[in-house]
Amino acid sequence: MSDTEDVPIREGGIRLGQLLKFVGVADSGADAAAIIAAGDVQVDGEVETRRGRQLDRGAVVEVAAPGGTQRFRVI
Repeated sequence: MSDTEDVPIREGGIRLGQLLKFVGVADSGADAAAIIAAGDVQVDGEVETRRGRQLDRGAVVEVAAPGGTQRFRVI
């Protein structure tokens, strides 16, 4: 597993699909939805299938990809 990348956000959190686009894992909302629907995303160790899942500071998101798992922490 790769190192955890810290992702700063504004107050109020960020939605999972938005985070995936922001960090470059997904090019569009449709891409984000497909990655999430495939079960390739975990939030705090649990598979998450809701693109609109609200992420608050401290959430850890892991994305499984062919090149290895990417890990992000919302700060």
